[in-house]
Amino acid sequence: MIRHIVLFTWTDGATDEQKAAVADELRALIGVIPEIRSFTVGHDAGINQGNHDFAVVADFDTVDDYLVYRDHPRHQEVIAQRIKPILASRAAVQLGL
Repeated sequence: MIRHIVLFTWTDGATDEQKAAVADELRALIGVIPEIRSFTVGHDAGINQGNHDFAVVADFDTVDDYLVYRDHPRHQEVIAQRIKPILASRAAVQLGL
């Protein structure tokens, strides 16, 4: 199994509407990309200072399934149209479990 974890920090000018659109459009990928085994997205709970603003945790059965997700045109569209315009920083890791 491959677990893909991404952390985003938004720009200071990012609006609540833009942040909500990222979450909504990422969640919609579940119905579009059948290779997704498990998918969780959400905003930081605000408990600790210095955290990233948003996280994605996605599980895939195989590396190939992850690559389908990574390169899928709809996923790439969400990145280009929703994430990149408000992105200040990103951190990611793929764990082999």
